Amino acid sequence: MRTALVTGASRGLGRALARELARDGWNLVIDARDTAALSAAAAETGATGIAGDVTDPAHRADLVRAVSGGLDLLVNNASTLGPTPMPRLASLPAADLAGTFATNVLAPLALIQAVLPSLRERRGAILNITSDAAVESYATWGGYGASKAALEQLSNVLAAEEPGVAVWWADPGEMNTAMLRAAGEDADAAPPPAEAAAALHRLIAHRLPSGRYRAADLMAAR
Repeated sequence: MRTALVTGASRGLGRALARELARDGWNLVIDARDTAALSAAAAETGATGIAGDVTDPAHRADLVRAVSGGLDLLVNNASTLGPTPMPRLASLPAADLAGTFATNVLAPLALIQAVLPSLRERRGAILNITSDAAVESYATWGGYGASKAALEQLSNVLAAEEPGVAVWWADPGEMNTAMLRAAGEDADAAPPPAEAAAALHRLIAHRLPSGRYRAADLMAAR
């Protein structure tokens, strides 16, 4: 049976993508910081839920042990906006930016490094969830956008270095999520995360070539 590790899967896109994979017969290991929400997501998808923070090395070790039998897919979805309300770069504390990079860049890389031998062996895949903020200039989104830009370039180089592993970095677009609402945006006007999850599932199901994808483009191509 194929096994996937999905971070940040207690709600939003992570949970919606876990649903897609569960319907497709995947064995799932999921994580999130909110223990109650994670338990509900695990019960819904039949996943093994491991609560914790991806920036914590001990928690990452727990995740790696949970997939020690072999891993076919790593989805780095766990993410943080940084401080909210989101400040302009002129007033963004360096310590807060470092915290954003710890969650959005360093933790995904650490997980990739830990499971890469298994992914190589099984010709698996990595899906890193990024954002249009990585390539567009939205006021107050500088810290978050910079972290996602770093994740994109990390993914780009990883794809060149690991030709036997599919590496996708994907922009899901605006979604009706707690994160978008916390950013001060009109989340109610955005589509549900299930739409983006279904589009991103196409990457996995069809093992499209490594590269950058937008959920909107994948939906249009269906």
